[in-house]
Amino acid sequence: MAGENNHIVAEVAARIFADLADPQTINRAKDERWKETLWHALDEAGLPLAWVPEELGGSDASLADGFAILGVAGRFALAVPLAETMIAGWLLTRAGLLAPSGPMTVAPVRPHDRIEVHQDGTLSGSAFAVPFAQSSRHIVVLAEDSNGAVIALVEIRSCQLSEGQNLAGDPTNVVTFQRVKPLRSGPAPAGFDRSSLMLMGSTIRSVQTAGALEAMLSLSVAYANERVAFERPIAKFQAVQQNLARLAGEVAAALAAAGSAADTIAQADLFDDTVVLEAASAKIRTAEAATEGSSIAHQVFGAIGFTKEHALHRFTLRALSWRDEFGNESYWAAELGKQIARRGADEFWPLVASR
Repeated sequence: MAGENNHIVAEVAARIFADLADPQTINRAKDERWKETLWHALDEAGLPLAWVPEELGGSDASLADGFAILGVAGRFALAVPLAETMIAGWLLTRAGLLAPSGPMTVAPVRPHDRIEVHQDGTLSGSAFAVPFAQSSRHIVVLAEDSNGAVIALVEIRSCQLSEGQNLAGDPTNVVTFQRVKPLRSGPAPAGFDRSSLMLMGSTIRSVQTAGALEAMLSLSVAYANERVAFERPIAKFQAVQQNLARLAGEVAAALAAAGSAADTIAQADLFDDTVVLEAASAKIRTAEAATEGSSIAHQVFGAIGFTKEHALHRFTLRALSWRDEFGNESYWAAELGKQIARRGADEFWPLVASR
């Protein structure tokens, strides 16, 4: 039944995205009015707050349902803060806090950023490269005080924001908190910390990246069969066939790694060593696939794929941007190495073979 539900939710999301977020149509848009129409449709379907229980203002979807939505969003290279709002709502739920309506984002998104809670409950600190901060109404913050982690809901207008963009042109901002008073806050559950947020965020980005890679493969295969050179489709040339086969391999690896991490988190009660292994491995592998896959896709398309008028860059640049959020592959490779070292040499093969 869970698989059937995931399929239904993914179909609903895909229909909305196909109608209102077609990448080529958006690429030709002269302004951003389409974002309001799209967000209204997403809100009507309950997708932004999918991971929030009904009593806290959400749709009460399962984690598996939410990951299915994000996989489809990746296939459309979605340029609105759907993933950010979903993880923000999920984070509020950890503290039993009511979720507001409208776009949200979350902080921190880098492992070493720290936001402090003062004795009077105000927040101070900085969070770098926060996605869609300037496009959001609220930001959900995982802060720290002397007793542990605190989850707080803050109005964006209460913070100081710097201007910034990622490779795809989506806003990413440095958010500075100077004695900012949150709208509401609460303690995080026991054992929940920045690492837990990074693991969830990295899995979300892995799922989105795998979806974007699927779209790159589909576009590349279609183009190779349509583009004629020397009186035959370029898909008939061995070098192009080899590139497409390599791209298909990267897509398969990314989908397997991201899907395994998402399934593990959906079934886990705690962010334990198993979750670390799965989420870290997924982020490392999908980041590598994004690098290799983007390169191959652009090779297949040649010069046309690099133009602003073609939609390919909407997928490749977002996939490349997602590598650095919630810990890049270098960070997670080091964390994975630390976990293996702690367990000792005798535990390495049983750990790998158990997955």
